Amino acid sequence: MSKSFLIHGAEIVNEGKRFVADIAVSNGKIERILSPDDVVSSAKYQSYEKINATGKIIIPGVIDDQVHFREPGFTHKGDIYTESRAGVAGGITTFMEMPNTSPNTLTQLLLEEKYALAAKKSLANYSFYMGASNDNLSEVIKTDPRHVCGIKVFMGSSTGNMLVDDQKTLQGIFSEAPCLVAVHCEDEPTIQKNFLEFRAKYKDDAPASIHPMIRNAEACYLSSAKAVALAKEYNTRLHILHLSTAAEMSLFVNDIPLKDKRITAEVCMHHLWFSDEDYATKGNLIKWNPAVKSAADRAMLWTALLDGRIDVIATDHAPHTFEEKLRPYFHSPSGGPMVQHLLQAMFQFYHNGKVSLEFLVQKMCHNPAIAFQIEKRGFIREGYAADLVVVDLNSPQTVEKSNLFYKVGWSPLEGETFNTSVCQTFINGNLVYDSGEFFESIKGERLLFER
Repeated sequence: MSKSFLIHGAEIVNEGKRFVADIAVSNGKIERILSPDDVVSSAKYQSYEKINATGKIIIPGVIDDQVHFREPGFTHKGDIYTESRAGVAGGITTFMEMPNTSPNTLTQLLLEEKYALAAKKSLANYSFYMGASNDNLSEVIKTDPRHVCGIKVFMGSSTGNMLVDDQKTLQGIFSEAPCLVAVHCEDEPTIQKNFLEFRAKYKDDAPASIHPMIRNAEACYLSSAKAVALAKEYNTRLHILHLSTAAEMSLFVNDIPLKDKRITAEVCMHHLWFSDEDYATKGNLIKWNPAVKSAADRAMLWTALLDGRIDVIATDHAPHTFEEKLRPYFHSPSGGPMVQHLLQAMFQFYHNGKVSLEFLVQKMCHNPAIAFQIEKRGFIREGYAADLVVVDLNSPQTVEKSNLFYKVGWSPLEGETFNTSVCQTFINGNLVYDSGEFFESIKGERLLFER
């Protein structure tokens, strides 16, 4: 049985407002949001375990709509337990995980096997995408929209049998998908043409700085534009992942409420943080697909995020071992660990005066819940799941190997000092993380969707 808590004295950041109040948590839910006078006058809450959060802020748990936790098949890089644990330490209470594990999640049976693993291992709440390929449409259309976050389509090269480049298959997915379709958009012919040219030029001695030239802006725009055109043709609920270019921003709108959008957009923290200037010092450690691109691209991503064309901030957490990342460029895999530091890194932009706390909570907590129609999460509201994060805005922490929880034991952010620290993380009313200590007896829950 979960305990009952009274989180006292924090400044709540929620739904565009900041105010000091206490939060009573019981039976996994937010029971009451109270003024201090309410607590004093009510004997009921005196028996609750008190968490003194005076001088701190409290936000809804962060919802990360795009992670790769590597289980099954690549558990030397990470697994559902280790990576959800790292996420919880970073204030992520809910994740949605991708299907390019091994075996690829291309059948409903394999999908349910991942849910069974998570029920035993995940410290955070979870959902898993159903994967699409050129030959599994009959499985894709069986996806249960109430219990599955979405269908993942790789419209660019990926692991195993997951590149969907057959036009008839794409039309089938976009016309028959029973729920949200999330897409990785990079045009494969463009990438392959560029790859062959650069491979011939550099042989095995290539710098990581060529990555955004191989996986260039043209490849991203061609594929994203194709996805948007298909979604408009078939009225598909489309969500485009990890946008990385200025050109793609013309594909999205900001003149209708998020709940009414049929086409939504996501940006990842690393595309907001790094630019191609950082390859000189970071090399393959910032090699992602899509590639980190120019400072001008990054600036336009920020413009679109601020004006509402981009709806969600996520991580695309995708760990590889440090040894794998140190291989020569053409042999080094793309991706890196991020879930432990999303909140701290994005809050650094608040400290630098770029965004408000209310804005960050909207993009990392409220908007993923709205875009995916998650049932009773993503907000601090009475009756909602008590997924809550207590944050100290003035407790600096430097990213070091000694304080990493990723299974791979490295981060592209090593050496960065963040002003903000995560103090406590509550998931379904359970205190799961408290200042470096984990409480792991109660696991996270499978998400439900209001569809």
